[in-house]
Amino acid sequence: MEVAKRHNIISQWLSWQFFDMPGEILKAWKNFLKFNLNYFSVGLLLKTFFSPWRRIQVSRGKGFDIGRYLSAFTSNLIFRILGAMVRSFLIFFALLVELLIVILGAIAFFGWLAHPFLLIVGFFFGIYVIF
Repeated sequence: MEVAKRHNIISQWLSWQFFDMPGEILKAWKNFLKFNLNYFSVGLLLKTFFSPWRRIQVSRGKGFDIGRYLSAFTSNLIFRILGAMVRSFLIFFALLVELLIVILGAIAFFGWLAHPFLLIVGFFFGIYVIF
């Protein structure tokens, strides 16, 4: 309440428009970026990049049989390659969404800062068009 008594409404608005709200917009932007990485579990996808898809593994069985060993090896290799392909697609999509969030956040941030100036320019342009 003391701050409101010392400053007029114009200085309060300028402080809110150019200092308080841009900080809040940057915080929200950071939260969106963190949420996206957490939503797609990019860290976990990178840690388990070459793990088999859905933990599907073929057992070699007991004893030594070269046919079963090679069959299990190729099947497990295929499941690991499939897991890497699906995870790489998800990581790519998450990074694409992250890029979209960066672009939209920049538009929102700089649009917020430019909004008062655009209103003034629009007002004077409207006056010019009318007269």
